[in-house]
Amino acid sequence: MLEYIKLILSKVSFSKELFEKELRKAIQMLVPTEVEQLKSWCYAKFSHLYEEILNRNFGGELSR
Repeated sequence: MLEYIKLILSKVSFSKELFEKELRKAIQMLVPTEVEQLKSWCYAKFSHLYEEILNRNFGGELSR
C-alpha cells in the first residue's frame, strides 16, 4: 500500500490541493510505521515544493 501511495502522491504533485488531499487520506490509511516511512520519503522528495503542507500534516519537520 505504501508504494501505491507514493505513486499517487508523485502523480498529483503538480497540484498543491490534490497533493494535500491525497496525503491526508494516506496518513489515515497507513499504520504508524508506514506513516514514518512516508514522512521520510515525502520530506526527501517534496520538501522543496510543499514543506508547509508536510509540516502541517506530519506535525513538524522530519527529525534528523
